[in-house]
Amino acid sequence: MSNAARLYTPAEAGVVSGLKLKAVHNAIDKRIVTPAGGVKRAAPRLLTGEDLVRLRVWRGVGAALSTERRHRLFTAIAAKPTARTVKADELLIVDVGEARRQVGRGVRDLEAAEAMVARDKATLGGEPVFKGTRIPVHGVAAMLDAGASAEDILSGYPRLTGRMLDLARIWVAAHPRRGRPKSLGDLGLTVKSAKRAPLKPDPLAGRIRAAAAGG
Repeated sequence: MSNAARLYTPAEAGVVSGLKLKAVHNAIDKRIVTPAGGVKRAAPRLLTGEDLVRLRVWRGVGAALSTERRHRLFTAIAAKPTARTVKADELLIVDVGEARRQVGRGVRDLEAAEAMVARDKATLGGEPVFKGTRIPVHGVAAMLDAGASAEDILSGYPRLTGRMLDLARIWVAAHPRRGRPKSLGDLGLTVKSAKRAPLKPDPLAGRIRAAAAGG
């Protein structure tokens, strides 16, 4: 992974692991992962890179495992940090190497998103914008969420690229706003067209060789 010493907020951890923010907090409450500052909500809930791997594995197999089997699995993962596969018991072998690769890609995407965004009070009052522009990142992500096509956005903002649109969604998910979100009108943006996109299946689920539902 690209930055082993870094700590991640629950929102960042959710982006990297593919979990919803609420699910990350649920994993902390259940002690699937233990933040550096403890599990209390009042304390900063910061997670390590290894915690992200645990979350990614939990996303793939957590529902199929009892607490005891899950504990055995994570103990085995911690004992073999470089192993590609980990055998938790006779019925469960997990491709941890794939989970680590997916987390590594997620971390690199998050870092690329952070490098793309700038904040300066002299530009839109400190609104996060694409570096070198006055285009608000939250506004573009909101347009995508509202159904605007990438083609329409890129035609309206030729300085952006398709990759930048993907990273905008990542950045916004990792840095959710507090309070009432601004509307597109507040940001001076409008949606010209909309379309629906299908959800992608979880690629890690197919790599789990076996899991006993009862455990």
